[in-house]
Amino acid sequence: MEALMGSVVGSLRKMRAVLPNAQAASVEYEMVVGDHNVALNPLIGSKVSLDFTGEIKCIHCDRVTKKSFSQGFCFPCFQKLAQCDRCIMSPELCHYDKGTCREPDWAHTHCMTDHIVYLANSSGLKIGITRANQVPTRWIDQGAVSAIPLARVATRQQAGLLEDAMKEHLADKTNWRLMLKNEQPDVDLAQEFDRISTLAEPFVSELQDHYGLQAIQLVDRSEATALQYPVQKYPTKIISLNAEKTPRIEGVLEGIKGQYWLLDVGVINLRKYTGYQVSFTF
Repeated sequence: MEALMGSVVGSLRKMRAVLPNAQAASVEYEMVVGDHNVALNPLIGSKVSLDFTGEIKCIHCDRVTKKSFSQGFCFPCFQKLAQCDRCIMSPELCHYDKGTCREPDWAHTHCMTDHIVYLANSSGLKIGITRANQVPTRWIDQGAVSAIPLARVATRQQAGLLEDAMKEHLADKTNWRLMLKNEQPDVDLAQEFDRISTLAEPFVSELQDHYGLQAIQLVDRSEATALQYPVQKYPTKIISLNAEKTPRIEGVLEGIKGQYWLLDVGVINLRKYTGYQVSFTF
């Protein structure tokens, strides 16, 4: 871990975010720049700056690229990697069983594995999916203030099929502006769990008939996970900062939520600039 004052240079990665335990007061964040990890929570209320050099390197092959695709990849990698295929964003379109997957070995460890279909309150009630080993990281990255598992399934495609079937009943996306303003409505996830579970039962039964009884199961209701973020002050007006237009981003770090910095001069989605070469001064 780096000291609380200094400067590090390297390739920007998405912030690491962990919830140390269920009783933790707040999510803990680390800035990842090259080989450097900097604890961010102690920097809340302090002045920080990011200087973008203008160079972008693919996070897979390290090739210099003029433009980043799918949050950090060069165009050749974007075209060939399974993690950049359209079925990652729309998992119900998975084509692994057809033998046309770009990288079957990668899919075996990332897609042909247990996934969780969940309910969350980020800017209101939504449904989402994530690999089982990415709970609660996925919820944190979305800026959810609470979340609860709805179903456990054997593959990413099955999770996508259930999510897609439930879209007529609830949203599957976050309104990032409301999330950053902390203006999400109060949602009783336990109560919503019961309602959505009832609505999901016919779709689950249909999937069980096709994939087998053990492939997809609604989970027993448990306590929702509450998530708090290290924020001193939420913005009342969203000013989005763009590193392409303003290579130097500087201001007082008033908070962090999701993968966003909340600065006194505006907000910036750091994940958007994965692979960008930066100097981070803190």
